[in-house]
Amino acid sequence: MKKIGKILSIFVFFIVSSFYGFSQENANPKVVELCKKAKHEINTRNFNKAQNYLKKAKKIDSTFADIYIIEGDIYNFSLESKKAVECYNKAIRLAIDPKPILFYITANEEWKAAMYQEAIQHFEEYLNRTQPNEPLQKESLFAIQNCKFALMALKDPVNFAPINMGPNVNSEYDEYLPAVTADEEEIVFTVMRPRDENTMCAFCQSEEDFYGSVKKDGEWQPRYKLPYPINTGYNEGAHCISPDGKYLFYTICDVKETGSGSCDLYWAKRIGNRWSRPQNFGEPVNTKHWESQPSIAPDGKTIYFTSNRPGGYGEMDLWKTEMIEEGVFTIPENLGPTINTEYDEAAPFIHADGRTLYFASNGHLGMGGHDIFFASLTDTGWTQPVNLGYPINTENDETNFIINAGGTTAYFSSDKKDGYGGLDLYYFTPLDERLRPTPVTYIKGKVYDEVTHQPLKASIELIDLEDSTVITSTFSDPTTGEFLACIRTGSNIGMNVSHPYYPFYSENFQLEKKYTELEPYRKDIPLRRPEVGETFVLRNVFFDFDRPTLKKESFIELDKLVDYMKQNGSIKIEIGGHTDNIGSDDYNEALSLRRAESVYNYLISKGIDEKRMSYKGYGESQPIATNETEEGRALNRRTEFKIVGF
Repeated sequence: MKKIGKILSIFVFFIVSSFYGFSQENANPKVVELCKKAKHEINTRNFNKAQNYLKKAKKIDSTFADIYIIEGDIYNFSLESKKAVECYNKAIRLAIDPKPILFYITANEEWKAAMYQEAIQHFEEYLNRTQPNEPLQKESLFAIQNCKFALMALKDPVNFAPINMGPNVNSEYDEYLPAVTADEEEIVFTVMRPRDENTMCAFCQSEEDFYGSVKKDGEWQPRYKLPYPINTGYNEGAHCISPDGKYLFYTICDVKETGSGSCDLYWAKRIGNRWSRPQNFGEPVNTKHWESQPSIAPDGKTIYFTSNRPGGYGEMDLWKTEMIEEGVFTIPENLGPTINTEYDEAAPFIHADGRTLYFASNGHLGMGGHDIFFASLTDTGWTQPVNLGYPINTENDETNFIINAGGTTAYFSSDKKDGYGGLDLYYFTPLDERLRPTPVTYIKGKVYDEVTHQPLKASIELIDLEDSTVITSTFSDPTTGEFLACIRTGSNIGMNVSHPYYPFYSENFQLEKKYTELEPYRKDIPLRRPEVGETFVLRNVFFDFDRPTLKKESFIELDKLVDYMKQNGSIKIEIGGHTDNIGSDDYNEALSLRRAESVYNYLISKGIDEKRMSYKGYGESQPIATNETEEGRALNRRTEFKIVGF
């Protein structure tokens, strides 16, 4: 699951030598024979024997170009690009008439070794030596563009000072694919370790499992292995955790009992400290093809993922699906040609702002291999992807890059020399301002019964009041009552908390502060059981200025009231309108009455029996705050409903 697809135009390791038939003039038959034996050993992956044959060949004739082509192929396959380049360049110098493919493969290895100027020269040499319809012409032109981009990126580096997450998280094994909750108090990641007797994948040399760590007093605590049924004898990985930590979406491969074929997407839900049994996404998301690397949007339902299913633009594409209800998903939608290319796109991460997508690609202009890019979702679609720049991106493969909710800190994996072994988890902060998403904070709290203090499982929605869209849908934990939801800055946010047997609670927030000033909200929400005489404020009901006309952003909240009254068919209510003290008593009373009537009529239009409702305008007579400040007057301008009977 670590690999995300093929490197651009990579060839099998012996491709250069396969184009040469040892036809060099005056070739020594013994040298030719030794080279043939070396190629045979390469085909069987016996590189030491192949090198021994080449050493013998060099002693006989060190000017025979094919020796160095074959040796370069060995280093090519071993991912030792600089050594491969040395060998291929020597072959170019020695060959009487080097074939064009030698220039191409040399350039490809130079590109992988960050020898960009040299790569450009050899790609151009290949183009000059071939006809326009040659299969690698297009790849060469694209590679030249990438090398020129890399040279420019080297001159304009971005901020990058990674810090190892330490021995409580990292080990001698590979740690990668980090996922953090919105409050950054919990991290879940994948660890690859040698297989043991419990590994159920018979052909696997290693096993991937989930581990986690929690932050206490600013320090990551010793990691722990997630329990069964999350971790099994199969390979689990390529995951994400919802911002509130309640859902885990991840990948399991080659499971005969529940899988659709290859790698599939699964989900599990945490209740209290226990995880549910993982459930396969099923059709239409999972197919016989490869589905992996999910990322959940802050709305709690949109899931981005990677797949090589038919209908895409390249081998690996980015797709999205929506969870209509728990365990039920829509037909996946391809993200389109702005994001996807004819090459590979993978490892999506949708930020908590719901608009900024980070992903890996080798099909957009980059440094080499897979680079990390980001794009923003607008009303007209995705913006053109932007390369995160050097040194975040290098000539190597960079993948699995995630950003904290505030947009200032990035987490990723790397095999840097200062690590504890293999791939380690790192973070760096601050993230270059050019690469930041919209800052997001979060609201965190507990829902409980006001009288008994019993934790409650309640539905929680956050609404963008500017366009009346639900940006987050979650629920409080039934055992603890705790919840967490992301809030995007620069927006007016409405909050609805509902429970079938309690009148719903509403709140709104105006987030106009800069991200540097943002502090998480702590909001505990006591719900009151309905009793005659109890009054509840509808905080997200709004009217046109000095008029009784309901604004559209009111409808979501009023629909919640409709649902509550339909679920509790015996309840009768009075709708009360209230104003501040600006204007005359008579005018305010009349305006409040007309506004209460507008709510009354809306509820009737949604099927609520008028016999269960009445309405009244109270004007400025019942303030709940001072009228000496704008904040107080805003609180006094309100709509309420009062329980008047059952």
